[in-house]
Amino acid sequence: MLELLVRNATLPDGRRGVGIAVNDGRIVEVREGLGLDASGVPAAREVLDAQGLLVSPPFVDAHFHMDATLSVGLPRVNASGTLLEGIALWGELKPQLTHEAIVERALAYCDWAVARGLLAIRSHVDVCDPRLLAVQALLEVKKRVAPYLDLQLVAFPQDGVLRAPGALENLERALAMGVDVVGGIPHFERTMDSGAESVRVLCEIAAEQGRLVDMHCDESDDPQSRHVETLAAETVRLGLHGRVTGSHLTSMHSMDNYYVSKLLPLMAEAQLNVVANPLINITLQGRHDTYPRRRGMTRVPEQLAAGLTVAFGHDCVMDPWYSLGSGDMLEVAAMGLHVAQMTSQAAMRQCFDAVTSAPARILHLEGYGLEAGCRADFVWLQARDPVEAIRLRATRLAVYRRGQRIASMPPATAALSLPGRPASVDFSLRR
Repeated sequence: MLELLVRNATLPDGRRGVGIAVNDGRIVEVREGLGLDASGVPAAREVLDAQGLLVSPPFVDAHFHMDATLSVGLPRVNASGTLLEGIALWGELKPQLTHEAIVERALAYCDWAVARGLLAIRSHVDVCDPRLLAVQALLEVKKRVAPYLDLQLVAFPQDGVLRAPGALENLERALAMGVDVVGGIPHFERTMDSGAESVRVLCEIAAEQGRLVDMHCDESDDPQSRHVETLAAETVRLGLHGRVTGSHLTSMHSMDNYYVSKLLPLMAEAQLNVVANPLINITLQGRHDTYPRRRGMTRVPEQLAAGLTVAFGHDCVMDPWYSLGSGDMLEVAAMGLHVAQMTSQAAMRQCFDAVTSAPARILHLEGYGLEAGCRADFVWLQARDPVEAIRLRATRLAVYRRGQRIASMPPATAALSLPGRPASVDFSLRR
């Protein structure tokens, strides 16, 4: 007997009337028409009629800071709204952090994530505190949430791996403790040369240990911040193709087109991954501009056209850098769509991919997707297709992990009391 049979689903690739059969936590069959004929329905402990609505692989956040999440107002609120004040605030907060508080806030956020269908997160964790308090806390959280959420940790030297005393040693200690990915922040080193040197050192550590790399890179409005060039070159030199991610890359919005025309082929040769963080990039960047004010996000359409894997991350939720957020990756996709002016039908579907399949590739998630053999992780959305899901920030009707329902929400409806009009409103406007 099957554990679960999903009937009459629409998939993100446009297939309709699809059935998904699940056993032992894995998808065993995906086929149009499967389960629609009642006389031929395979026996299943649970049958979900998707009613023609969208069933998607779970949302994935390729860039987050879980050690800082939900700490907004501690010790005070970021008055200027700038990246640098956020970093300074985090520096003030770090000595006050406790293991228990980090764990409590992180677990609360993971609950939010699961409710939103977000089942995999890559979180950077600051390693510049010699106590490695946040590292220990998030390693505990990783174990506790493993049954329902994949948490991948990045050793992130927030204050600069060469600039901060002991940061390089701390980073190597964090990796030995079980942190997964090598991180960095070259543009925060003292000089451009030091930033480039930090990229070389960190990529060599990753190559020696067989690690993935994810660096905060060129998170600046300065067009001369070009550490992504070094990151791509080191990726090629060390044979790390497809295993390295440049996060933010906001300086690319200020670079001249000629330089970018040379940079993009180098990034493509390195198979460099990119994570833009639309909500945070559009908020923190351009703060020194009057008008015209720069958009503050990297060149997503051009990177996609060059064949790069590009994901959107949430980055921050209610922390020293950003006072808003709720773990909703459809909100992230919507902001990315608007900032990058990706408004064609194909481009809007790329924005949906940027919070699902693209970050899954960047995280090297095993068994992700809606094909036979994949893990039975998926979200049933109150929308008919990915574009509608973004437009409506669609309700997550049900969230499944390994074939088991772990979260659900009632459908979003609005009752009307208007003479001569229907009793309820349908925001989908289906034709």
